[in-house]
Amino acid sequence: MDRRTFIKTATLSAAALSAPRFAFAAEGGGFNPSPANGWRVFEVTSRLELSAASGAPRAWLPLPAVEDAAWIRPMGNLWQGNAAAVQQVRDPAYGAQMLVAQWDAGEPAPVLEVVSRFATRDRAIDFAQPGKVAPLDSATRQLYTKATELLPTDGIVRKTALEITRGARTDIDKGRAIYEWVVDNTERNPKTKGCGTGDIRGMLETGNLNGKCADLNALYVGLARAVGLPARDVYGVRVADSKFGYKSLGKSGDISKAQHCRAEVWLANFGWVPVDPADVRKVVLEEKPGLTLKDEVVVAARQKLFGAWEMNWLAYNFAHDLKLPGSSGAKIPFLMYPQAENNTGRLDSLDPASFVYKLSSKEISAA
Repeated sequence: MDRRTFIKTATLSAAALSAPRFAFAAEGGGFNPSPANGWRVFEVTSRLELSAASGAPRAWLPLPAVEDAAWIRPMGNLWQGNAAAVQQVRDPAYGAQMLVAQWDAGEPAPVLEVVSRFATRDRAIDFAQPGKVAPLDSATRQLYTKATELLPTDGIVRKTALEITRGARTDIDKGRAIYEWVVDNTERNPKTKGCGTGDIRGMLETGNLNGKCADLNALYVGLARAVGLPARDVYGVRVADSKFGYKSLGKSGDISKAQHCRAEVWLANFGWVPVDPADVRKVVLEEKPGLTLKDEVVVAARQKLFGAWEMNWLAYNFAHDLKLPGSSGAKIPFLMYPQAENNTGRLDSLDPASFVYKLSSKEISAA
């Protein structure tokens, strides 16, 4: 489907799904051309419906903002809805992008739908061939080694990180040692709400090293920062089934509950390296009953997920401690779910009774 055809279809869809005053808008007028050479193109649709109760609701929807010539390229966003005002906003600190919508108090059925396209391809680091990678600039290094509210780098976090990396001389030795420690010492907890909160000090102080991706991968990031390795959480959502056969590491179609946080660490001679110890623990728990770290399917995932990601996943942003534009409420730890509030305050993004949203994905093309 070419750009002109898509815009026509989207406009017809708006008319079919909504009241006559349903508006349609696009940033830049449409989608950018898709790249070739092994790239896959996906389309993610986010539809948000709010209650008119308590009046004048506001909403913030994450948009694809991570761009790297080697593995991911945002292609644009289209949106439609009956909000009085809609604006695409970029966070100045981390570059996170979001669509901000405001409805009139008299709107009986607030709704917003966003369609985002992006291109991506699998990424993997060849550790046998270190390259000539330029040093990380000082501002970026400072940003991704500093403490955040839920990622302290002192106290028990630094003490633990120093113990884990004792004897490790190189960046890659430190990064791998932390990865192996997180895999060995944590567990995925299916009862954790959403993807977790990432309170790593609390995890280490209580010894309760379980949770989900925003907990376990945040633990990796915090420990890495505590020994001077730039590291960052990457917040996103799964968009396709795994082509490598891991049923636990993919999701297609309805992806409303498929949010997933990954991590990156900056290693000398290699640059930003993808890691995902949380997904190793997800394989242990969910791939099939009774698995342990010694089972072949887990060993294979463990080997792959230090230095490689299967890109059946959309990366939104790296942001921490984010102030939602136009909100009087508290900062949020990260932006991975749609957010909303009304005159009574912030709504629970994990509570369907507060507001309804549905995320869906489909693959457009594969080169």
